[in-house]
Amino acid sequence: MDKVTRSPGPCAIAFLTASVFLAVRGLQAQANPHAPAPSAPPAGASQSQAAQTPAGAAALPVFEVSTVKPGNPDHRGSMLMFTPDGMSITGVPLLMIVREAFGVEDDHVLGEPSWTKTAMFDIEAKVAPEDAPMLKDLKMNQRRQMLVPLLEDRFQLKFHHETRELTVYELVVAKGGVKMQATKPADDAAPGPPPGPPPGPGQPPRPGSHMLMMRGRGQIESTGTGVEFLAHVLSGQLGRTVVDKTGLTGNYDYKLSWTPDDAGPAMTKMGDPGAEGANASAQDNPGPSLFTALQEQLGLKLESTKASADVIVIDQIEQPTPN
Repeated sequence: MDKVTRSPGPCAIAFLTASVFLAVRGLQAQANPHAPAPSAPPAGASQSQAAQTPAGAAALPVFEVSTVKPGNPDHRGSMLMFTPDGMSITGVPLLMIVREAFGVEDDHVLGEPSWTKTAMFDIEAKVAPEDAPMLKDLKMNQRRQMLVPLLEDRFQLKFHHETRELTVYELVVAKGGVKMQATKPADDAAPGPPPGPPPGPGQPPRPGSHMLMMRGRGQIESTGTGVEFLAHVLSGQLGRTVVDKTGLTGNYDYKLSWTPDDAGPAMTKMGDPGAEGANASAQDNPGPSLFTALQEQLGLKLESTKASADVIVIDQIEQPTPN
């Protein structure tokens, strides 16, 4: 099963205990999530059809049944997972579901009500049994687009496209060159990722695996993944689109560690006389920022620029209709 994951923090969408697992082989079939909107549909086509079906393309399967429930506030972790016959979502804020449906970052969705950022939902959606075999041949972005008519039906979503000038980051090779280790050809050719959960904290990656993992906040570890996937994760961390302009086409192994901007000062332990000194030392020697860590550890650099982009403007979205 393919899993769509996001990094921790305000832009998070999927957590697996202390690690976040990105199924890279599935994502390699994904189309550009920031491509311009498709041309206008034929007269009478629905809004979701306009979002999904370019001229001459076959319509995507639709979910025959769906259940929508408020997320359990005591549940730890969130997940959006594609299943053989549909999709399973657990504890994901509505705005993030909208973002995934359109395959865009936070800065490409405008006009959302504030409650959509915090209201979490559990959704189970399935296609008709005869349509299930079609799902295995769909690309990642097509599977996500199937959420649009579900959002229209259950959350009364109405939206339109606009072209806006946005500030984006371009990921480029820094002066001094790339510091990441290229994946060995034998590993690069191996199928992956293998079945089963990702390795836990402190455990080495499985041989031949292709994965990108979040090892807690401020830590990314790659085994055999391309730079475009790093750009995707960085977009989530920064809340702003990151475009891969490195020109690097290979797969790389690397570890990236930084101190998140919103990380507060370390707390001392009550009654521990040595804790205060250790805490002061940690504050005097904080870890690097994400921008500095990219340059020093990976040999990459983020450059801010302006770009015209297609954005999704939400005209209406409501609490879900009853099951």
